[in-house]
Amino acid sequence: METIKIKQVRSTIKSPADQKATIKALGFRKLNQVVEKEATPQILGMVRKVNHLIQVISE
Repeated sequence: METIKIKQVRSTIKSPADQKATIKALGFRKLNQVVEKEATPQILGMVRKVNHLIQVISE
C-alpha cells in the first residue's frame, strides 16, 4: 500500500473537539511533527477533515 507523510502545521487550540481527536488519532503529539501513514480510505478521510491544520508532504 502507498504511504503518505503528513506534517501538523497549525495548532488545535480553539478547534472543535472532533478535530482535536482526529489529529490525535493520526498520531500527532506536537506541532511540526511528521508522521507516515498508509493511504487507506480511512486515513485519507481523516486528512480531508483536518486539511486546514496539516500539510501533506510530497516526496
